[in-house]
Amino acid sequence: MSKIVFSTWRDEFIDNRGKSSDELSGSAFKLPETYHGDRDSKAFIGWDGVAIFDEDIDAVELASQYAAQYQQYSEACGRCAPGRWGGRILYDLLDKIARGEGSHDDIVHLKEISQTMMMTSKCEIGKTVPKPILDLMEHYKDQFDDAINQQKPSKHYGGDTTYIAKVTAPCTDMCPSHVDIPAYIEGVRDMMFGDSLAATRQTMPLAHTCGRVCPHPCEDACRRANLDEPISIMELKRMGADYEADHGLPWHHPYAPKPLRNDGKKVAIIGAGPAGLTAAYYLALEGIKVDIFEELPVLGGEVAVGVPEYRMPIGKYNKDIELVTSLEAVDVYSNHRVNAERLKEIDAEYDATLLAFGTRLSKKVYANNENPKMGGYWGAIAMLDQVNLWNKYKIGESASNQLKDKVVVCVGGGFTSMDVVRCSIREGAKKVIMLYRRDEKTIIRNTTYEEYHEAVEEGVEFIFHSAVEEIYDDSEKITRLKVNRFELVPDPNGGRAELVKIEGGDFEIECDYLIPAVSQAADLQLIPEEWNIELTSWNTLLTNGKDYMTSRPGLFAAGDCEYGPMTIVNAVGQAKRAASVISRYIYEGKISLTDDEIMEDHLTKLKVYDKNEKITGWMPGLPRAVSEKLGIDERKTNNKEVNLGFSGEEAIAEAERCMRCYYISMVAV
Repeated sequence: MSKIVFSTWRDEFIDNRGKSSDELSGSAFKLPETYHGDRDSKAFIGWDGVAIFDEDIDAVELASQYAAQYQQYSEACGRCAPGRWGGRILYDLLDKIARGEGSHDDIVHLKEISQTMMMTSKCEIGKTVPKPILDLMEHYKDQFDDAINQQKPSKHYGGDTTYIAKVTAPCTDMCPSHVDIPAYIEGVRDMMFGDSLAATRQTMPLAHTCGRVCPHPCEDACRRANLDEPISIMELKRMGADYEADHGLPWHHPYAPKPLRNDGKKVAIIGAGPAGLTAAYYLALEGIKVDIFEELPVLGGEVAVGVPEYRMPIGKYNKDIELVTSLEAVDVYSNHRVNAERLKEIDAEYDATLLAFGTRLSKKVYANNENPKMGGYWGAIAMLDQVNLWNKYKIGESASNQLKDKVVVCVGGGFTSMDVVRCSIREGAKKVIMLYRRDEKTIIRNTTYEEYHEAVEEGVEFIFHSAVEEIYDDSEKITRLKVNRFELVPDPNGGRAELVKIEGGDFEIECDYLIPAVSQAADLQLIPEEWNIELTSWNTLLTNGKDYMTSRPGLFAAGDCEYGPMTIVNAVGQAKRAASVISRYIYEGKISLTDDEIMEDHLTKLKVYDKNEKITGWMPGLPRAVSEKLGIDERKTNNKEVNLGFSGEEAIAEAERCMRCYYISMVAV
């Protein structure tokens, strides 16, 4: 049964006051009716309206407390007079009414100030804060009138209600690491690159990396897209990190690292990829001792040995790694394989352990006569290991020894397969083909438009709606493939279109190498069987997706081993949350989330971005900046970085397109 008493959220008007249970209306939105655990919410108020869950709500105090949150923000911001002074007036007048000293003239003044703020504030936070306040003054008018007419405090003024607020933005909400994107863009715009970098590193230590190889889901939630084109958010992220590195500046942490604690508490992390490095960083900033155990001879996980140099220069990634390993509290042990026995030792020695070992087992394509030991069958992970260990570290041998002048067929459709085919071009392959069961639009959605477009430019042939049925060999090596063709048949009931094999559409491809890149699996042999760790249906480590502890107390998991193959930014977001939970768990012995994390989860469910919003008041038609790329002939025979990034002038111009779409949300508990 709906707990909603009243709501104006996102133009949805619900008024269940005084109605019987069978007359109640529910909301189409995932409003935070329950705050956390068994704590119910009394109300939710934010940029797009208000939702009341408790008949006995004090609407006057709710409005006053919301204005108080905005006043704190506007005093710190101070970028426009309507926002700064409007915030102060809103709170002063609403608090005056709430404590029983207001007048009806104050209501008139509040409405005037609200309209001025909504029309003239420079950013969205000033434009949107008055909206729910006006809704409360209109629909809970009797409570405001009562406090004014009787000159008495509002019904629960100064009572036991707790008000919990969070500032967000559509792009920040969509980012799995919840980076304060408007803040780092603002730093670029103002040429305050240290401020930009500090804003990024609040939740994202790998600024070089995610400024280059992030799939930037944030750009799908950029409100600028409702006007013309989204901001080039990802590329602006690298500006602060590149400035720090290029000028040899000291590490710019989000706050000064705390001294190493001498309390004997310590945390083990298995895996030095993005998840492991991120967790280590935020634990070490708090002065908590961290030991990282890495199986590979190099640090960085799949970004180091899987992501090619032309996308992620190892010198830049090493800067992100050094940021972490330079902290006093961090020690790293490479070439250290953790098996089940070693994990039991670590579990006994450390106060908590985070599993962050990724997914490094290539899955099969499940074709007839598939034999991973056959010559020419080369798993994507092993192939990329050889490519990158040689090109970046001169470990092993060059993959061109195998691939030069050969025909390579890759089966995939994600980032790993894109790395395989583009690396094959650079290693001298004569012809490179990618087979993909779905269409061009899906492969772009799985990766990025830029990645797909650059692969096509470099000569990769994509064959869509196709799959390998049978692999042929000469008893020593693969010689050719039988490939099925499919077509999308619409569902007459309006469901998802179905892939149907085209009879007679089969064809053959002669090839030297088949490289499966359909997906990867986690190697769970390091988990002791007797622990009976719960797994997902995908054979990854099961957590509740919020605190990242497994079914074994003190054993946490983040990144690919918890979710399956994921993006770097997803792994970072999980690891940041896991580190936060671990930092409390090792001292309190229990799992807890901060109010900020709880609000984060509520906003993610609610969805901050509204793709149907009509935006006015901004100048449309400002084109999105496009950074310089190496030409095709300059790049396809080497591993030079393809994306050269913005010049300073281009970055500032692009940053100026940002509409600074901050919003304030608040829950009354």
